[in-house]
Amino acid sequence: MSLALQDEGRMPFGAQVLLAACPGSSSNLLLLLREMRPVLVYYCLKEKWFVSVCLAKDAWPPTLSISLRIVNCRVKQVNPRQYVAEIPQLSNLEVWFQRPKDIVRKLLAGDLDLGIVGFDTFSEYGLGNEDLIIVHNALGYGDCRLSLAIPNHGIFEGINSLRQLSKMPQWTAAKPLRVATGFTHLGPKFMKDNGFLNVTFSIADGALEAAPAMGIADAILDLVSSGTTLKENNLKEIEGGVLLESQAILVARKKSLIEQKDVRDRTKEILERFEAHLRAVDQFTVTAHMRGSSAEEVAGRVRSQPSLSGLEGPTISPVFCKHNGKVTPDFYAIVICVPKKALYKSVQQLREIGGSGVLVSPLTYIFEEVTPRWKELLSKLEL
Repeated sequence: MSLALQDEGRMPFGAQVLLAACPGSSSNLLLLLREMRPVLVYYCLKEKWFVSVCLAKDAWPPTLSISLRIVNCRVKQVNPRQYVAEIPQLSNLEVWFQRPKDIVRKLLAGDLDLGIVGFDTFSEYGLGNEDLIIVHNALGYGDCRLSLAIPNHGIFEGINSLRQLSKMPQWTAAKPLRVATGFTHLGPKFMKDNGFLNVTFSIADGALEAAPAMGIADAILDLVSSGTTLKENNLKEIEGGVLLESQAILVARKKSLIEQKDVRDRTKEILERFEAHLRAVDQFTVTAHMRGSSAEEVAGRVRSQPSLSGLEGPTISPVFCKHNGKVTPDFYAIVICVPKKALYKSVQQLREIGGSGVLVSPLTYIFEEVTPRWKELLSKLEL
């Protein structure tokens, strides 16, 4: 088994990727993405397991630190200029550094089995191939949009919609609308579907915002996150110009899932860990002690407070204290799960009804009895 990452030494502006993992089959896939948002992350199974990270252009500041961890383990890279590393805690596992779009191409070629990739890259390089199947469509990071942008001055000053742009008399067969983009599959289809008859495309992979100012393009079709870079280059998005909204998704090769049980098993584990982690984001476990005559009486007090219902209700259990040689349940322990935004209010409500010794811990995972997306996947695969 192998694992691949984008080469740290070749990431723009010194971007860094750190990876760690837990040993054995119980390894924790906890994704901690700090400071900036990666657009593409890839996992792949078979005899090789690839992971790669690619950053949206808007997220490349002069200094960038992004952590990608699989908890409690580390990546050992002897030489930072090499494309291979290892995780000492995991046997038969290699770490490889790869270019993002190559992961999708290798999925299509059947060399890989599972990938986490931005929806935009999946759409551009997946080419609608029916052997690729989306396992999870919203992993909760890498949010961006593929959008058409034009200058906010000159002949475009009064143009604020895609329809207005398509009706401009300037675009003729002799002088078509020139669009700079790296999305050579999605771009032409989008423009054709929206009635553009006279349009040409120039291929560009970076710094597209400069193309109109340089006079080599009239518009650009590019990934946009905050839109700050567009504004700083005197460009604007227009109504109807968003081709798609994108974030990280979990994609698999359908044939591998159907034919290989080990691929299904690992896919299930990764999916369930992501689902559990996403459900636990910004959730806290709150534990408190409370005097009461019975568990039912304490539960009634807790349920009377609107912020203390927890996921399904509070967990109440006796706390046995010893007095004069006799063990009695003088206190009851209350355990609830509360969202971050309601944390302090929940603590206040616990105090008001007699709670003390309040402990607060962040949650890493909340596992359901059954993962709905796994059942949905098995249905799609007719398994």
